[in-house]
Amino acid sequence: MEKTNIGFAITGSFCTHEKILQVIQNLVGQGHEVFPIVSEITSKTSTRFGEFDEFLSTLEEITGHKPLGNIVAVEPTGPQNLFEILVVAPCTGNTLAKIANGINDTAVTMAVKAHVRNNKPVVIGISTNDGLGLNFKNLGTLFAAKNFYFVPFGQDDHMNKPKSLVADWSLLEETIAKAKEEKQIQPVLI
Repeated sequence: MEKTNIGFAITGSFCTHEKILQVIQNLVGQGHEVFPIVSEITSKTSTRFGEFDEFLSTLEEITGHKPLGNIVAVEPTGPQNLFEILVVAPCTGNTLAKIANGINDTAVTMAVKAHVRNNKPVVIGISTNDGLGLNFKNLGTLFAAKNFYFVPFGQDDHMNKPKSLVADWSLLEETIAKAKEEKQIQPVLI
């Protein structure tokens, strides 16, 4: 894949953050310029998976860019045409619903709005406990929308969480490359 300016928006699926950091490190290691964006909840919440300040610090260390964490900081990225592609990963069900319904009240949803107005691709790496529940309609809405591409996903624990979906993070880079060609990687359901 050609070297690319990538906006990388991270929401509060905290259990996936360690894997996401590895993906970002791989992208940077391949020479891509990665600009981190974090949801407000991600920018100020510590969990059993880690401390928020350590996560933000690691993001900045890996990318060389301070994470953007509010609407005011993110809004100019659209008019500046800063990114060639925007990745939202992990994308929680809450964020998925807001994107599908045009709600722009967080740093991440504003980044999507600002990017989509430039008619450029958005890659979504889903991580939600209700993807096969109430959020199923939002998946369908974005599958039918122009410029949205999904990292292949499947059920991560069908016995204990039968409505849960999570992206296969090992396919994120390939999904980005295909999305740049305006193609959805297949198969999308794994």
